[in-house]
Amino acid sequence: MGPVGVEHYLVVGAILFVLGVLGIFLNRKNVIVILMAVELILLAVNINLVAFSAFMGDLVGQVFAMMVLTVAAAEAAIGLAILVIYYRGRGTIAVDDVNRMKG
Repeated sequence: MGPVGVEHYLVVGAILFVLGVLGIFLNRKNVIVILMAVELILLAVNINLVAFSAFMGDLVGQVFAMMVLTVAAAEAAIGLAILVIYYRGRGTIAVDDVNRMKG
């Protein structure tokens, strides 16, 4: 086995990105799985940022990855809070019923 190069990280990032996109498009019923698929996409982007940052010898990509992690944490917290409020009002979290919201 040879050394791990930047292309290995790019392949892992691409696999995670494709899994996230497939999770969004193939699953139209469960909101929690859709939120997890969005998190997979953000994780794939972070892997690419850190890999290129280490490859170039610059810390800018790693700092930007930390900012993306912060936004992802806020997105997950707000998304789950909206989901809890929606479930309390409707009694279900089916994505098909979202277009019938009031307001």
